[in-house]
Amino acid sequence: MLSHANTTLVSHFDCPGGGQVWVEGSTMYVGHQRPTSGTTIVDVSDPSAPRHLATIEVPDGWHSHKVRVAGDVMVVNMERFGKSAPDQVGGGLRIYDVSRPRTPKLISAWDTMGGGVHRFDFDGRYAYISPTVQGYVGNIVMILDLIDPAKPTEVGRWWIPGQWTAGGEEYPWADWVPPRCHHPLRYGDRLYVSYWHHGFFILDISDMSKPTLVSHANTSPSFPHPTHTCLRFPQKLHGRDIMVVADEDVAKLWPAAPSFAWVYDITNERLPTPIATFQVPGLDTDGRPQPPMTGCHQPSERFVGTVVPFAWFAQGLRLVDFADPFRPREVGHYLPEPAPGADRPSSNDVTIDSRGLVYLVDRVNGVDIIETTAF
Repeated sequence: MLSHANTTLVSHFDCPGGGQVWVEGSTMYVGHQRPTSGTTIVDVSDPSAPRHLATIEVPDGWHSHKVRVAGDVMVVNMERFGKSAPDQVGGGLRIYDVSRPRTPKLISAWDTMGGGVHRFDFDGRYAYISPTVQGYVGNIVMILDLIDPAKPTEVGRWWIPGQWTAGGEEYPWADWVPPRCHHPLRYGDRLYVSYWHHGFFILDISDMSKPTLVSHANTSPSFPHPTHTCLRFPQKLHGRDIMVVADEDVAKLWPAAPSFAWVYDITNERLPTPIATFQVPGLDTDGRPQPPMTGCHQPSERFVGTVVPFAWFAQGLRLVDFADPFRPREVGHYLPEPAPGADRPSSNDVTIDSRGLVYLVDRVNGVDIIETTAF
């Protein structure tokens, strides 16, 4: 089944399946999808021979499947694995000192009610998170200041009007999917926030204590996949400001063809305009429904130039060049072997390091370290 183009496998690190992989310096961090494996820390100074350094366990019934590191600070989420009760305690964030990766030390825990925190962004000081919060329906947007990682402090929060039921807001989605903040990503004084089946929101955070709405768009009523990640390019492409929006191929509102990635022109950020899409060539030939987790999952938050690595579930790693945002094109791919007993891969997350190496984590089957000539 192994297939590749402009890519070469350097090594495979065998560990429990992952929800996120991150590399800081020469250390790899893997947040695991299923309890109780938590977070694994690996030395990748020699990428051909990764060495296990440490594993942080999680309590039964919870998982820490997302991880971000900046400098010597590691932040992991704590989220209920499966259904949670609104008054449940135990979810949130765990903040570690990883100045010595072999012996990570817990600095503090930030707790919230309900299911906990899903995805988040972390820039070394601020964490942009998606917590459940008492009195709100679903996950909301929150900004935490970690200037003192021993004392995380809330700076600001934002939610779709109607989520704050404890504040007397009328809930307007009786005939739709409950709102759920999925993944805030910061660029400059903006947060680009995916909100699952409620689309995406661009927020002005020039005053972090009072995030304000810039614009919103939602394709779920027409294409029934949830909005997963909104990745803005730092540079203009063809003279335009561009954002790539990945829809995740799960939780479909009705049977559908595999999900894909959208390209939005946000030059006029108050009117985001879709100008292109990208689907793996040959995957969707006639629009017929296919099984979940066949199509798109998410792009790497780190990328080089105009080429963005994607984890495309059963299609593995896809390297997509957006140099011409009106015509994105694939410039490389790597389809890993399925996990033992599985009939296809389940590529869940991807990142790159300062050497240009690509790290692709499977939901079941550990991490592949890959070289590419596409950058």
